[in-house]
Order: sequence, then structure tokens, then C-alpha cells
Amino acid sequence: MTLCPIALLATCNKCPVVGVCPLKGVIGDYKPPEPSHSGEETASSGKAPDGTGRP
Repeated sequence: MTLCPIALLATCNKCPVVGVCPLKGVIGDYKPPEPSHSGEETASSGKAPDGTGRP
């Protein structure tokens, strides 16, 4: 349940103090960002790491 008044009106990510809020995951709706797997995407797509398409 979200108890923070800012999270109720907007979201935790739009709050100006989200970086220092110790309770953003407890009383707010903060969800940590998903980790990016950009290295795996380039390897599986067959493209060179520089994006040229040449292996």
C-alpha cells in the first residue's frame, strides 16, 4: 500500500528526493530499474559491438 503523498499523486520516480528517500520501497511505489543486458543483445544479434553489422 502506498502511503507517501507524493507517490499517491505522481510516482516515486517523479519525486525530487527519490535519491535520498530511505523509505521509497516501503511507503512508496519505487521499483528499481531492470538491469540492462546490452552486451548479450549485441552478441545474440550477430552485429559487431560498434553497431556496423559486420561480425
